Amino acid sequence: TEDEIILFEREMKEFWTKLKSIYGTEQINQTLALRDSCKESIKALSEKWSKKLKEGDLMIDKIKEYSNEILQQSQHISENQEHLTEIKSNLNQEEEQKKDLTNSIQELKEELMKKKEIISSKNKAAKERVERLCKSKVLFEERLGLEIRRIHDEQLQFIFRHIDHKDPDKPYVFTLSINEQGDYEVTSCTPPLDCIAELQLKVRETNNFSAFVANIRKAFTALSYK
Repeated sequence: TEDEIILFEREMKEFWTKLKSIYGTEQINQTLALRDSCKESIKALSEKWSKKLKEGDLMIDKIKEYSNEILQQSQHISENQEHLTEIKSNLNQEEEQKKDLTNSIQELKEELMKKKEIISSKNKAAKERVERLCKSKVLFEERLGLEIRRIHDEQLQFIFRHIDHKDPDKPYVFTLSINEQGDYEVTSCTPPLDCIAELQLKVRETNNFSAFVANIRKAFTALSYK
């Protein structure tokens, strides 16, 4: 280092001073020449090592700079990796949501198809009942003095005559439909009968429609005598 060089030069000067007092001029001149030569060598060596030190410092700075760049690149790569992981996670979530939605749609379709089948089956059963009732029309008209009409909303209107002996043409009417559960349901009755709910419940239990119509006619007949 520079401090060591200065210390070395100081010691050399002291050495030459002592040497002058001991040796002669010629010897001193030779020694001085040797000293100067040594001095030049030391100076050249010092400059060489100083240059080496500066190059070493530059090299260290470059290494630090490269290290910082590598660190920044590593951080950038890490951030990108985290971002990619997040994107992948979001894509997986969207895929799961899409799958769940597809399953829900499929379940709704299946449920809708089942409901359609049930409704279709009920409609078919209701139509078959109405058809059977219509086929029984002639029988009822001949034996019970009954007229059956098909009116709005797939309802049947039953009109009894020849009940009131004072007025044989007076109509006694009730209207019947098949509800959503597939059961018989009396929607109107003129004149009203107190027993109509009981008769409706009985026909639902026994499914004996002929007896149901006959019992209503009996109730109308009994009412005509009051």
